[in-house]
Amino acid sequence: MASLWSSLERDVFNPQKKRLLETIRVWKTGKKKKMSILCVVVDTFRPMQLFLVKVKVDRGEQYKIAYRWPLAELKLVDGKTLNQASLDFDLQFDKVYKWTASSFDEKKTFIRCLWKLNHRFLARSITFVNVPSCAVEGRQRSQEDRKDTAETESQEELSAYQEMTAKEAADVLKLMEEYEPLVNNSVAFAEQLSNDLHVLDEANLRAIISSEKQVTQLMSCIDEALAEVARVEETLQIYDELLGSVKQQMDHIHRENSLLHRIVSNKTKLMDEILFLTTHLNLSQEHCDALSRADLSSPSRVKACIAAVEALSGCMNIQIEPGYRKLQAVAEQLIMFETLKQNFENSFISHITSIFELQGNAQVPALGQPIDKLSAPSHGLHHEELAPYTPLMAWLRNANSVLFCDLPKVYAQNLSRLYDREIKAFFEQAKTFLLGRRKGSLQESLEKPMVMGSRQQSRWSLPGIREGQEDMLEKGNVIKMLEQVLRELQPLCTAEQKFIEKFFQLSQEAADLQVLEASATKGGESTASPEDPPCTKPRSQLEEPTTRLLSEIFSCLEPELRGFLDVCNKVHSFGCLQVLVTLNDSIFAMWGSSSALPSSFLNTVLGNVLLLAKSSFNKCIGTLCKEIEEAKMPSKMKGGILPSVSRFEEFVNFSEEVFRTARRRGELDKAHLRLAGSVFSSINSLASANLKVNTDMVMMENFHHIYCFLCQKKIHCLEGKKREAKQRYSEHMEKYVIKYLGQPLEKLNVVWHAMEQEFIRQYQEFEDLIQRCYAGSGIAMDFTMEDLLSYFNSITLSNM
Repeated sequence: MASLWSSLERDVFNPQKKRLLETIRVWKTGKKKKMSILCVVVDTFRPMQLFLVKVKVDRGEQYKIAYRWPLAELKLVDGKTLNQASLDFDLQFDKVYKWTASSFDEKKTFIRCLWKLNHRFLARSITFVNVPSCAVEGRQRSQEDRKDTAETESQEELSAYQEMTAKEAADVLKLMEEYEPLVNNSVAFAEQLSNDLHVLDEANLRAIISSEKQVTQLMSCIDEALAEVARVEETLQIYDELLGSVKQQMDHIHRENSLLHRIVSNKTKLMDEILFLTTHLNLSQEHCDALSRADLSSPSRVKACIAAVEALSGCMNIQIEPGYRKLQAVAEQLIMFETLKQNFENSFISHITSIFELQGNAQVPALGQPIDKLSAPSHGLHHEELAPYTPLMAWLRNANSVLFCDLPKVYAQNLSRLYDREIKAFFEQAKTFLLGRRKGSLQESLEKPMVMGSRQQSRWSLPGIREGQEDMLEKGNVIKMLEQVLRELQPLCTAEQKFIEKFFQLSQEAADLQVLEASATKGGESTASPEDPPCTKPRSQLEEPTTRLLSEIFSCLEPELRGFLDVCNKVHSFGCLQVLVTLNDSIFAMWGSSSALPSSFLNTVLGNVLLLAKSSFNKCIGTLCKEIEEAKMPSKMKGGILPSVSRFEEFVNFSEEVFRTARRRGELDKAHLRLAGSVFSSINSLASANLKVNTDMVMMENFHHIYCFLCQKKIHCLEGKKREAKQRYSEHMEKYVIKYLGQPLEKLNVVWHAMEQEFIRQYQEFEDLIQRCYAGSGIAMDFTMEDLLSYFNSITLSNM
């Protein structure tokens, strides 16, 4: 029972701040299988309340509270023990609960606890029936105590004779040792003990007779004390009942004060909530009128609408409890907000869409009008017209993202028509400025170089020698015009990109852009070289909204730019070099500009056309290499510099002039190496050609010419080819000098000088052999070094 008590207190009632007073194990009458525990508990804090708690034990030996009744609601206790002892008893609350106790003692103790609590705390509000012992509990208490005392004394007398302890046994042995002589004479020893006992009894009897009066007085005092204790107990019982009534009244007062405090607290909270709702769900009549009219015809009215939608957003975005939405006033207010929002959304979308359409249908100046300077169109006025609506666009995006997502598409569809007309007109003007110095129409100007090239001009000619000063002007005009076109396009695209990012809230954080660029760089093989500027890296994977929107707005930009570059390429044979350099430098300049955007749409377009320009340049170089390698030498050629060598020299001069200020020249270095290889292959093919002049002489002269040209240019990537040209011309010169010594030198000063050096070298070699083989013999050649030099000088003078 003690373990049950401690377990209930520890696991169930101590955590709930309650103190256990009594327990009884019961089950419902007639259902013995389901045992429960009835517990009487009291709060450990004021106001203290008494409860009857039903506790169940689950399969895991865990205690759980099944039900709880306030003891103040208990009306009747039926003990059912009037005639005979019974384990059943009834408790009546709102209904009658019939229980059967596990033992009669537990039932008796439990009912006695209820009876005491009823008299002390409940002002005898509980009626006890069939419990006769409860009514005389207080008066019989002293008699029961006395009876218990008498029973205790009788039990002490019965247990007077006890087994000796070890110490008592030792004392007896010691006594027997002292009287050992007497012990040996048992009769004498017994008589001695008897005499001593008789003396002691006689002394005790005298003491009892002398103290009988005192004992009588003591017993009388004890009886008086017991009577006084009974009177004190009755008085305390009365006081206890009075205090119980006072305590009950104080608890009632405390409960009333708690209820009053709760009422005040609830009233304060209610007023706070009402003020919160009326303050935050209140939209002024001025704002309601502005939203209802949706008048956006003037800047002042646009500002009024902006203030109204901001106030409406504040009212609609306020967080309120779900239960408040069921209140009629709150529901009506929310419905009004939603109606105003939908009406204004429709009006605003209609108004802004009409502005988009008007801007898309704007007129473009006619192409035939005289224009002194090439300039791209400006949309600053269009942007200024739409800028006041930016706050409303931001509000619409937050209020209704579905409707907002359609507006960028409508804007792109309308403005793309305007940009198509303007960009096409811009590039037509650029072509006119580029080809304006030629006679006839643009088409004739584009076809003229092709006709002349097929009919009159040699395919080996370059602008530097084709038309002289006029072609040099064309070359400068191509670069200048392409740079101007790119300069005009940059502010046009940048301004449009900045506007749509701000107007449609399309800008992204730098971290997102870095992630996208990193994924674009890692995904797939890049077609751009490592030296390319960052904007030329493939960005086809970049699916940000800004890029998609600008691609639709400037849908014709890239095709028109490619068409203009084709015109630039056709101005002369190697216009692709100028296009490549100009695009590279422009992209680098834009990327380094402080006004350039990190993810500029124009940079992406230029990166795409730059790849196209590289492809055109590589194709042009490939065609040129093929022509050089497959060129057939004229049968009547008598020596001199080959056309392929002259072609290579002129290309290098032209390309170095074009790339003189270029930021990078990787593509040009590759082209130089390819062309040099083709030229060397073309010269080597002379060995199999049927020429009327000496092959070694022609090859020596051309390799020597290439070597001198490369020494003059000092091109780093051609250092290997320069060394190879020197080696090749030295080899062919040596072959020619050794094999054709004495034959006409065809007025070649280089060959004649080489022959002179060869004679001098052989003379010195022979002199060294004579000195080593015939030292001191006086043998010498028939002529000296001075004779040999005089001979060569005389021949040279005779031929001048």
